[in-house]
Amino acid sequence: MCADQTAQPKTSRRRAIELFLGGGLLASLASFIYPVLRFLVPPAVIDLGGDEVVAAKVGDIKPNSGKIFRFGSRPGLLILNNDGTYRALSATCTHLGCTVQYRPDLREIWCACHNGIYDLNGRNVSGPPPRPLTVFDVHLRGDEIVVNRKREA
Repeated sequence: MCADQTAQPKTSRRRAIELFLGGGLLASLASFIYPVLRFLVPPAVIDLGGDEVVAAKVGDIKPNSGKIFRFGSRPGLLILNNDGTYRALSATCTHLGCTVQYRPDLREIWCACHNGIYDLNGRNVSGPPPRPLTVFDVHLRGDEIVVNRKREA
């Protein structure tokens, strides 16, 4: 009877270890497969806004400086030039989607991820970005700076 009592706990301990190791292997496999599936089936892009947004108020931005604003679900970049004109562009780099910024010292738009450079018209000047930035229309409505998507002709 003593042999039966010792045989049963060994089986349950062995089963517990098998479950533990099997669960660990299954979790490891899932951690490898999940990123691949996320890459192959990207989530749908949700646009949270319309075609127009108030980017800032007049006086919020100094000449030769820029400001990041939300344009739907993506960032936008509003720039006030020295001559008092505004420019608005998408602030998402066309290389890997990093957020770009305005460099007032060089008067250009710069992506810090891989040193991509765009001019003030959004054209890619150097670095890895394959396409220019999307340019938006800017107009004033009272004391608000309103940015909207360019209308396709």
